[in-house]
Amino acid sequence: MATYPYISGAGNVSQMIGHLRKSFPQTVTSDTVKKLGLAPNNESYVINALQFIGLIDSEGKKTELAAKVFSKHKDEDFAIAFGELIKKAYSSLFELHADGSWALSDGDLITFFRQSDQTSAIIGSRQSGLFKIFAALSGHGEPPPAKNSKPKIIKSGAKTKGKSSAKSAPPVHEHPTKPSAAVPPAKEFGLSVRIEINLPAGGTKETYDNIFKSIRENLLNG
Repeated sequence: MATYPYISGAGNVSQMIGHLRKSFPQTVTSDTVKKLGLAPNNESYVINALQFIGLIDSEGKKTELAAKVFSKHKDEDFAIAFGELIKKAYSSLFELHADGSWALSDGDLITFFRQSDQTSAIIGSRQSGLFKIFAALSGHGEPPPAKNSKPKIIKSGAKTKGKSSAKSAPPVHEHPTKPSAAVPPAKEFGLSVRIEINLPAGGTKETYDNIFKSIRENLLNG
């Protein structure tokens, strides 16, 4: 059995301590944790962590030390007093690393817890995670992140105040026009006229002149 406490969701312990700062019942049990909706099916791990650092006794009753620490109203005063609880509970760690224990890496903390309890890597990691939560509440390191609220779902098409939503015009489907058939260029037509003249064998010069005169006047110049 592990000497040092652990839990899969160390943030649940942080939230429990935050609640106890507001209201600390005389008795805290797994049923108390369950009613608060914290650590479902892991309520006993939260209780074990609170007992380990001396906030409640084996019967779940609030200790006198807890009453003194949780009466501190200012965050900085609470952090200092709470840090003394942690140093006492993790005395072996602080004897080995002194105040440097607050800033130990995950790897160093896991090594310490595994060597101390001969636990698996998973348990050692959870022990390390819980210690870092305690360290943050003591003013060393970043505080645990708050619960994520449900994201707001923005419905499509919702109207925005102060802005009129312009109706989008329907898409125009362009149909490619078929290329018109190429019109062949007009051909140039030439006209040739062949005139045959049968001259009388016995005609005179005057007769020939009259024939050519008639052709010139009626055909060529007409």
